[in-house]
Amino acid sequence: MSIIAWIILGLIAGWIGSKIVNKSGQGMMMDIVLGIVGAVVGGVIFSFFGASGVTGLNIYSLIVAVLGSVVVLWIYHQVAGRRAL
Repeated sequence: MSIIAWIILGLIAGWIGSKIVNKSGQGMMMDIVLGIVGAVVGGVIFSFFGASGVTGLNIYSLIVAVLGSVVVLWIYHQVAGRRAL
């Protein structure tokens, strides 16, 4: 995938994941970064269970990336939430 496709997939996955986890976005740049990291994490998780990871800019890859970004965002909020206290 090209870098533009990763950015688009990351933005969409990060935005959807942030809406699922905390109902408000983290900001466009943070959504992109967490979405791209989420796509990689989702690919690793799906590969671990025998399925294919991110295969391109398509619906299946978006689902993988969103699930990965939900995991990354949950971990991010757990770490960042503890630091704020």
